[in-house]
Amino acid sequence: MKICVISFDFWGYDHYIVETLQAKNIDSHHIKIADITHANFSERAANAVSKILFNKNLKTEKRQKFVLDSLKNLGHQDQILILNPDTFDLSTLEHIKKQSDRLITYLYDSLDRVHVGQEKLRLFDKVFSFDVADIEKYGFEKLTNYIYLPHMSCNMQKPETDLFYITSYDNKRIAFIKLLTKRLLELDLKFRIMVIGKKSWKHQLKNIFIGIPENLHIIFSIKKISHTKLPEYYRKSRVLLDLTRENQYGLSFRVFEAMALEKKIITDNALIKSYDFYNPNNILVLNENCSNLDKSFFETPYEKVPEEIYYLYTLENWTNRVFQLS
Repeated sequence: MKICVISFDFWGYDHYIVETLQAKNIDSHHIKIADITHANFSERAANAVSKILFNKNLKTEKRQKFVLDSLKNLGHQDQILILNPDTFDLSTLEHIKKQSDRLITYLYDSLDRVHVGQEKLRLFDKVFSFDVADIEKYGFEKLTNYIYLPHMSCNMQKPETDLFYITSYDNKRIAFIKLLTKRLLELDLKFRIMVIGKKSWKHQLKNIFIGIPENLHIIFSIKKISHTKLPEYYRKSRVLLDLTRENQYGLSFRVFEAMALEKKIITDNALIKSYDFYNPNNILVLNENCSNLDKSFFETPYEKVPEEIYYLYTLENWTNRVFQLS
């Protein structure tokens, strides 16, 4: 069997899918379009002019040509999985479909946040989505994100802080973090929150978090932290925080990273209560003012997720479902 995964892979998760397939002795490849950028200043300048004068993105065209050329070299595929289908125009998707017996997509984001037209979605033999609202509205097949980290017992880790959170700058989440940090300080808990954003936002953050020592609790960075380094931060904390984006009705990767590392998780996502791994001892759903956050949540031990439930969220099971593998 020949399987190809095509994705932007901005966060670096998608290659784990290919590695899992290869471990099953499946001829599989990853076409990663994020690696295709402008080679020099001249190309960047030409693209800027093209977008202004002709409303034409040369970088997008370059990436789509790269995908089609790569597929031509790989030959016909039994299955192709496209992630980030919004990054392709309709004609490119039509060409890709001709190169495969089965074309699949998995939507990492809700259609409210990242729009994908119905004319594109109709090309796919199967559409998977993690977003409950989209599943109900469009009839997609429900599929969560997956556990990509190796399992590690909490007993093998030595936490230094009570809570850790890393997030990109987002007005909704920043406002909630302000409430949460106040409660954490009241409870005398050690926490570290990293906010990734533009340099110009740092002063704005300082005004929001007046009275909270910078570099002790709130850290601002313009440099993105690689997801491969995140487990190092996670292992140093007893509890992880996960806050939703606006119009998000599914579970982020943070939930499954916490499960792999046997970390408790605090979230504002009430939908998590409907999942079979939900355990109030391990997962705290915050109310609007964080008043239900109590120190006892940090003091009781983590309760292991039953093995048969844990397996359902592994990448092993995820690939079996998506590619209809026995």
